[in-house]
Amino acid sequence: MILKRALYYVVAAVALAATAVVCVVFLAMALHAALIPAVGEAWAGVLVAAAAALLAGAIGMVLLMMASPPRRHHKRDQDKDLSSRMFELAQAKPWVALGIVGAVAAVALKNPRTTATVVSALMAGRASKS
Repeated sequence: MILKRALYYVVAAVALAATAVVCVVFLAMALHAALIPAVGEAWAGVLVAAAAALLAGAIGMVLLMMASPPRRHHKRDQDKDLSSRMFELAQAKPWVALGIVGAVAAVALKNPRTTATVVSALMAGRASKS
C-alpha cells in the first residue's frame, strides 16, 4: 500500500514536470514567433534565450532561498535595547523606516517647541546616566 502510494506520487510529479516542460517550450515558441516581426529572426532567438535565462535564474534564486533560509539570531528581542532593535528594523524594512523618518521630520517641522522639549528630555536622560 505504501509503495503503491509512493509510486502514484512519483508518477504525478513526472507528469507535472512533463507538462511544465511542454508549456515552457510552447511559450518560448510563441514568444519567438511574436518577436520575429519586431526584431528579426536572430534577435528573436537571442531574446527568447535571455528570457529563458532570466526564468532559470529566478527559479534558482527561489530554490536557493528555500534551501537555506536566513538564520535567526538566538538573542531575544527583549534583551536588546531600543536603538539596536530600531536599527535592525530599518535594515530589514528600509521603506518603512524612511516613511517613519519622514513622519517624524514633518512633526518636528510643524511643532518646533515640542521637538525642543523632546530633545532636551533625551539629553537630560543621557546626562543622568553618565
